[in-house]
This record gives sequence, C-alpha cells and structure tokens, in this order.
Amino acid sequence: MMSNLLGLESSWWIPCYGWAGTALAIPWATGWVKRSGPRPAAYLNILLTFAAFAHGLWLLRQVWGRDPQILNYLWFRVADLDLTLSLEISPLTMGAVVWISGLSLLAQIYALGYLDKDWGLGRFAALMGFFEGGMTGIALSDSLFFSYALLEMLTLSTYLLVGFWYAQPLVVTAARDAFLTKRVGDLLLLMGVVAISNFSGALTFSDLRDWAATASLDPTWAAWMGLALMAGPLGKCAQFPLHLWLDEAMEAPNPASILRNSAVVACGAFVLIKLQPLLALSPITNGVLVAIGTITALGGSLVALAQIDIKRTFSYSTSAYLGLVFVAVGMQQPDLALELLLMHGLAKALLFMGAGSLIYTTATQNLTELGGLRSRMPATVAAFAVGSLGMVALL
Repeated sequence: MMSNLLGLESSWWIPCYGWAGTALAIPWATGWVKRSGPRPAAYLNILLTFAAFAHGLWLLRQVWGRDPQILNYLWFRVADLDLTLSLEISPLTMGAVVWISGLSLLAQIYALGYLDKDWGLGRFAALMGFFEGGMTGIALSDSLFFSYALLEMLTLSTYLLVGFWYAQPLVVTAARDAFLTKRVGDLLLLMGVVAISNFSGALTFSDLRDWAATASLDPTWAAWMGLALMAGPLGKCAQFPLHLWLDEAMEAPNPASILRNSAVVACGAFVLIKLQPLLALSPITNGVLVAIGTITALGGSLVALAQIDIKRTFSYSTSAYLGLVFVAVGMQQPDLALELLLMHGLAKALLFMGAGSLIYTTATQNLTELGGLRSRMPATVAAFAVGSLGMVALL
C-alpha cells in the first residue's frame, strides 16, 4: 500500500517531462548549437515524451478500478490566501494523461519528417514540450486556479507556434489575432475564478463540487459567475463568437495543428466538464451553453463545407464538433461530453496527419487541385477513410 502511494505521488513529474524537454532543447532552439543541426533537440523531446507516456501508463495501471485520490502540495500562503497545487489521481485523469502524451509522441515523431529540412526544428521541439507540459498539467489538476494558469500557458504556446514562421507577415498577424482572441476568454475566466473563490471559499474542483451541491446563490450572481467561468473554455474550444482564432492558427506547421485540433481544444473542454456542477447552478448558463454549441456546430459545419483550404476545412469541423461537447455539458451530460472528446481527438489527429502527408507530397492545400489520389497515395487515403469514419462514430 505504501509503495502504491509513493508511486502515485510521483504523478507530478509527468508535466515536468515536457517542460524538461523544452529546457534541454534551448541550445538548439536559440542557435547556440549549430554543428549537430536541430535534430538532437527533437530526439530529446521524443525521449522525454515517451517517458511521460510510459509513466502515465504505469500510474493508470496502479489506479485502475480505484476511487480518485487527491494529492495536495502547498504552494503559496499569505493572510487568508492559500494556493495549493492539487492533483486528482484517478482512472479518468491518468487516462487523459496517456491520451495526451500518446498524441504528442505521435505528433513529434511526425514532425521529424515534416520539418526535416527546417532549421527551426529545435525551436519547434521546445515549443511542443511546452505545449505537452501544460496539457498534461490540466489533465491532472484539481485546482481551478492552476488550471487557469495552465490555460494561459496554452495561450502563450499557441501564439509562439502559430508565429513559428515569423518571417512571413501573414503568420505574424495570425499569431497576434489568435493570442488576443483567446485572451478575451482568459480574462473573463479569471474574473469567474475570483468570483467563485469569494462565494465558496474554495479553489479545488472537488471542494467546489461539494459546495455546489448545497449552494444557494442569487440567480443573477449564479448566471454571471457561470458565464464568466465558461468564457475561458469557450475561447480555447474556438466557439462562437471567439471561433476565428483556430482558422488563423492554421498558419502554424501541420504537426502543431495535429495537437491543437485534437488535444489542445480538448483541454479547454475538459476544464468545462469539470466546471459543470458550478455551471448547473444557473439555468441561464446551461441555456447559453446549448445555444452557443448549437450555433457553432451548425455554423462551423456550413463554413467547413465552403472552404477550399484542407487545413481550414478541418479547423472549422473541429469547432463544430466541440460545439456538440458544449451542448452535452449544457444538457448536464458530462459523460457523453467526455466520449465525444476522446472520439474526436483520435479521429482528428489522424485526419491532420493525412492532410500533412498530402501537403508535403503535393505542395498544395487547395482541395480543388487534389483528386485521383487513391492509386498514388493509398496509405494516406486509408488514413482519411478511418479518420472520417471515426468522426461520424462508425469506428
């Protein structure tokens, strides 16, 4: 029993693997080391991501079939302010860690070939490690405050990755627009965090769930608090009216789009699902969730049909699919929302890998210029078929 507990206490290492990869890649990312080329930075990050994946699998086996456990680490205390780093160790959170680190591992291996001749590969590897650390941290976090901080980290990561090819003016504009759009949601989320802390006196999801079960808030305050709390995930999941950033983010290298459209948006939705007991305090909030999700699902699908850029087509389909997750949360069906996230993430990662294969081979993203590829690229076409069937829940 003691050895199991000690094993679970090592769970805080998992986000650190990604951040350690970022730190180790700095000599190549900054150009201090040039003789070896940038590939060693990618190898180091792949190795550390594999370590995070293996560690997560081992911990998932330890917690499988057991009740969730909360680990608390005091981080900062002054006067009445007590900020504790709280981790939830459960089959759900460890499964999310394995899912995120597995997708990150595939995306980084994919990037070795896709960016093989790009001298920015070392910088890309460092940013992917930064991304991965933030996402696995969100999966494990039981603290609303630290989840907010990690969402801010994802916003910064998005800015840096979208602006990866910063010599192009269009890329710089896209990175700025994506950053500012997501910052709107982050700012409103911070206001919601402060409000809920004042109302409940708690900042952990487990304590907030217990408080919400017996809370009696004024309906107006409950509605405003719920709308503020949902604003952060709304921006991260590219929902109307904060949906345009995901289209702009397609200026980033395709390996980054693999993670952004599968795991990054899922992290925002995962926080939304954890907040569901608080959002349920107000029927207005639930109604807004359903309305926004419906508008985004329908509008995103229609806009995707009108696109001729393959990456932008998939980006709008991501917004549309996440709209269904918002509808599920608004209808108080968090289990259904989690199933949608898992299914969408795996299928969309496969579709973006196929899209990258097409772009790398044909040097075009224009759908009107593509056709007759079944005989020439059978593996890519098979990947598209499997991913498409997964998107419509036939696999």
